[in-house]
Amino acid sequence: MNSSTPFQQDDYSQAGEAADFIRGKIKLQPRIVLVLGSGLGGFADELDEKTVIPYSQIPHFPVTSAIGHAGNLVVGKISDIPVAAMQGRVHYYEGHSLQRVTFPMRVFVRLGIKAALLTNAAGGISSQLKQGCLVVLKDHINLQGGNPLIGPNDERFGLRFSDMTEAYAMDFRRMALEEARRHGIDIFEGVYAVVSGPSYETPAEIRFLRTIGADVVGMSTVPEVIVARHSGIKVLAISCVTNLAAGISGQPINHLEVLETGERVRRQFVGLLKTLVPRMAASLE
Repeated sequence: MNSSTPFQQDDYSQAGEAADFIRGKIKLQPRIVLVLGSGLGGFADELDEKTVIPYSQIPHFPVTSAIGHAGNLVVGKISDIPVAAMQGRVHYYEGHSLQRVTFPMRVFVRLGIKAALLTNAAGGISSQLKQGCLVVLKDHINLQGGNPLIGPNDERFGLRFSDMTEAYAMDFRRMALEEARRHGIDIFEGVYAVVSGPSYETPAEIRFLRTIGADVVGMSTVPEVIVARHSGIKVLAISCVTNLAAGISGQPINHLEVLETGERVRRQFVGLLKTLVPRMAASLE
């Protein structure tokens, strides 16, 4: 390499630096990471023995600009299980590459985390869904026009071609449905379509998404799931239907409605995670 060419670290090294920084700030070894979407970040405030680290302090970590995303990593305990919780995430529509969007998941790989529970705010497409219900994702359709694994593959993270037959772990999905029903929560299983955003979909696009098998639609989660599975992290993802998709309710969509619905379901969501996370952790032993 020419001595005048600046050295550029690879993602594995940068993720290692970020993981080392986080280890230096915390006393717990988190077993599960929770990625908290729009309006749901308040769950992290419920953790015991918590340490709050702003994303801006973590080396190489992308900082979110999206409304409703606080931009903190919170490490603490839920029902005595050590977890790391992301209060918000960065999105493709903010101008980040998909590699940057998914960099935090690379950091969690370097932290030794084995399971991820991702949440998001989503638009409801299926006729059986209503505002405020939860949907456990059983599959997804990637319509963002890209994949975070494009480019050179680092074998230290995973194989070049990663299998996505069971992107969302079947046993985690079963646990989520059982616990939600035990809590009396309105919950379904469904397929999530991811689009780039930031504009909401048109009614014609929603008709198309329904035709190809989507139950909910959003602008996040799928890139993180792809990277998590690339490195062998087990995944569960839950959408909160914060609005009915374009053309279904006949009303325009606004982001304040999304945040308000997320806040409204927070209490039942907290109750669900307090009993679900220990079951997920026990299955990893």
